[in-house]
Amino acid sequence: MACDRYVAICRPLHYTVIINSMVCAYLAAFSWLCGFLNSTINTIVISRLHFCGPNSIDRLYCEGQPLVRLSCSSTRLSDILATLSAAVFGVTCLVFILTSYIFILTAIFRMPSRTSRKKSFSTCASHATVVILYFGSLTFMYLLPQNRSSQTLNSAVSMIYSTVTPMLNPIIYSLRNHQVLRALKNIMALR
Repeated sequence: MACDRYVAICRPLHYTVIINSMVCAYLAAFSWLCGFLNSTINTIVISRLHFCGPNSIDRLYCEGQPLVRLSCSSTRLSDILATLSAAVFGVTCLVFILTSYIFILTAIFRMPSRTSRKKSFSTCASHATVVILYFGSLTFMYLLPQNRSSQTLNSAVSMIYSTVTPMLNPIIYSLRNHQVLRALKNIMALR
């Protein structure tokens, strides 16, 4: 989405040439492949751990990091892979998104027309909202100190990035559609 927004705002006349169906297919395949490889590697490493003692996770769903903490064997490889995964897929993606938004904001502020700046901001607003929700909750989650008093908070924040953000995606992106906005205004007027 960051790449799409960048091309749409910074290279609008070349949009159809740059963002064609083949590029979209490659981007989708690349993201699916990265997600599949990452989850497969982590699953294989975690499945080789030995577990003893407590067998309950104080989370709403089974996540890799809390599961690793239950292991009574060495978790060094799993910890290294988790850090590497966070660096490659988290930090790299965030840096890419932030860099594209720096270029986008620079291009928007150079636009002479207030109307075109407003239209460009509205183009990016939905994606920026999702990025802030997702990476904000992830950052909050993984920068918190790991103590017992924050388990409820950990569960709530993990629910935001795992459930709320994907659930809000269709709603946030559909609010850019004028027909959806008109229908929503009609519903709100009836109440």
